[in-house]
Amino acid sequence: MSEVSSLDRILVLELVRVAEGAAIAASELVGRGNEVSADQAAVDAMRRALNELEMEGTVVIGEGERDEAPMLYIGEKVGSGSGPKIDIALDPLEGTTITAKAMPGSLAVIAIAEGGNFLNSPDVYMDKIAVGGGLPQGVVDLDVPPSENLASLAKAKGKDVKDIVACVLDRPRHAELIAQVREAGARIMLIPDGDVAGVIATSSEETGIDIYLGTGGAPEGVLAAAALRCIGGQMQGRLIFRNDEERGRARNCGIDDFDRKYTMEEMAQGDVIFAATGVTDGGMLDGIRRSPSGLTTHSVVMRAKTGTVRWIKTHHSRNGRGDAL
Repeated sequence: MSEVSSLDRILVLELVRVAEGAAIAASELVGRGNEVSADQAAVDAMRRALNELEMEGTVVIGEGERDEAPMLYIGEKVGSGSGPKIDIALDPLEGTTITAKAMPGSLAVIAIAEGGNFLNSPDVYMDKIAVGGGLPQGVVDLDVPPSENLASLAKAKGKDVKDIVACVLDRPRHAELIAQVREAGARIMLIPDGDVAGVIATSSEETGIDIYLGTGGAPEGVLAAAALRCIGGQMQGRLIFRNDEERGRARNCGIDDFDRKYTMEEMAQGDVIFAATGVTDGGMLDGIRRSPSGLTTHSVVMRAKTGTVRWIKTHHSRNGRGDAL
């Protein structure tokens, strides 16, 4: 079965429904201070929605053990069991902490591709660098010091380095990186969580973010690469292994070059469909809105094959039991 015909059988709007379901479930826990419960709700809702789709789905990038929450685990089979064989990368709730604290930018995220087109990575950390589209190929490089990358990017964008904004996760491990970026003269937008949204933000002038730098989860790195494949940009990533146990898990995934630098295309190949729904308000998507008549979701769905990006605002009315449909 061809790549195009396989993915065409998974309707784009069906993938949006999967993201919507996870976002709606997680939104019930916004501001309640319980990260695990919020993640649990999103996972359960996303699993139910995936199991309604006509496909043989395999989760190749799933929820990580670092959040200590129930997972849609790597290798889990989802879908009806009939139909095309599809690989799935997902994060039912990207931003568990910011959801629990009712902070901006949490999302439900999912991407699909035909089998073998996503980097099959264990849940370890990844060093990442990403920029938006319309720039010379190789304008930034993971192996180049931040000062050189910032200078190269500024030149390509026709800006001064002082006008470049780098997005970095606010983590103690990034103290040296933050110091180097500021010493180079650039500005930094620190985010508490949500590096998929941080990477995607480099693709839009409206966000004011020019580059994403730093380490975060490898699953989020693959999801971000899938999104950039659809909307345009450049990204590189390198897996970070802290001990032999993590290296052993990598070998089980078929990874034997522990120093390899992956391009965006190597992390997410072929035709890819990416969808996300806002849980709380963010720079890319509005969060869930509730009213007496129901609730409203704001989603985006993108496809690499066509380059289309659809923004979808959906009103979910309440049935007789008071539940949003």
